[in-house]
Amino acid sequence: MPTKTSEKRKFHRISFDAPCELHVLENVWTTEVLDISLKGVLLKRPEGWSEPLELSCEAIIHLNDHDAAIVMAVELRHISPDHLGFTCRYIDIESARHLRRLVELNLGDPVALERELSRMIDA
Repeated sequence: MPTKTSEKRKFHRISFDAPCELHVLENVWTTEVLDISLKGVLLKRPEGWSEPLELSCEAIIHLNDHDAAIVMAVELRHISPDHLGFTCRYIDIESARHLRRLVELNLGDPVALERELSRMIDA
């Protein structure tokens, strides 16, 4: 049975394990991706994290042993003791291609992918 949270979601979340750097002003936090979607990313909360909600920063998600990366301008939307949830505010074309391919491979449904891309463009 779907939960209220999953019923409100417009974008599928994909479990994904990858290293990530969060660039916040002059600080760089090293963490890990827990899941990702076309609209945002959930990260493991780095030890000592004390940054506020609605913080704008840059997430660099390393792919293929650092051969490629998804780079997003993100905004911190929720904090829990173990997680940080970010909404994507901007993504460059090359990063969007990597993200689209990742979502496409994990969804396995071209129709669902196109529906999510349409929602992303309309948002």
